[in-house]
Amino acid sequence: MEKIADTKYPVQEVIRRRWSARSFNGAAISEALAEQLIEAASWASSSMNEQPWMYLYAHRDSVNFKKFVDALVPGNQIWAQYASVLMISLVKTHFENGNTNRHAIHDVGAANQNLMLEATSQRIVGHVLGGFDMGKTKELFDIPQGYEPVVFIALGHPGDFSTLPEPFLSRETAPRKRKPLNEVGVKL
Repeated sequence: MEKIADTKYPVQEVIRRRWSARSFNGAAISEALAEQLIEAASWASSSMNEQPWMYLYAHRDSVNFKKFVDALVPGNQIWAQYASVLMISLVKTHFENGNTNRHAIHDVGAANQNLMLEATSQRIVGHVLGGFDMGKTKELFDIPQGYEPVVFIALGHPGDFSTLPEPFLSRETAPRKRKPLNEVGVKL
């Protein structure tokens, strides 16, 4: 299933095709493709070119994959366990000079979007998840000093959405919608 955004203007197809899928078929994503997605993330813009992001990830067939699933809130575990790859996006909160990087979370968001658009261009669907247990994530993973978990990312090949339980099935099949443009961009 594809959910192409119905846009008012002719935005790029890869942007129109990106959506937050919850159904995966379990087929593997190669290590080379996982690295390609991370490289796409690495080319995002960042304040002072600090690139304050890092990704921890595991393939579904690896021994560490269960740790990623266990760190998610129970509702997200239901469907994310079928992803081919689970990632944790981390942010480095301070510049190399020791000052707080107040732009870091924005920069990580830009890197995550690059990753998601690259995945979409490769016919991989994904979902960025804020629903995870911060304490458990820090306990289960060796988070480098100075970094904090931001979001998890589930990636995989599109699956049969009809196998999702409610309320996820309704969310998966609902039409995509966005705020009206006059609420997003306000001309002064």
